[in-house]
Amino acid sequence: MFEDPRGVLVRAWEESQAERRHWYGVDGRGGRWLFESIVGDEGELWAVKQIEITPGGEVRRYWWRHPQDDHGFLTDQPLHPHDDGLAELPADAFHQVWQASECACGAGG
Repeated sequence: MFEDPRGVLVRAWEESQAERRHWYGVDGRGGRWLFESIVGDEGELWAVKQIEITPGGEVRRYWWRHPQDDHGFLTDQPLHPHDDGLAELPADAFHQVWQASECACGAGG
């Protein structure tokens, strides 16, 4: 697998002081998705962390240290919560799930 060049940009976003928003949604298969996003210069919402919980309970995490794997990738498009069926989530709820899960890549964070 090649190194994803988005990692540098996503890391810069994550380390920035930009406003954070957190989101939760369920897809048509029963998978759950959680996102930590920053608010961009023009109000767009860019994911800096993403959690997928499959219908079978597998947890996958994507962020600048692990932007993609054989199962998926950190979204490279801005989030559109209303169009994507996402609800706002309290930051502490997102971080509890993030901290309780392990990245399949072995990277901490």
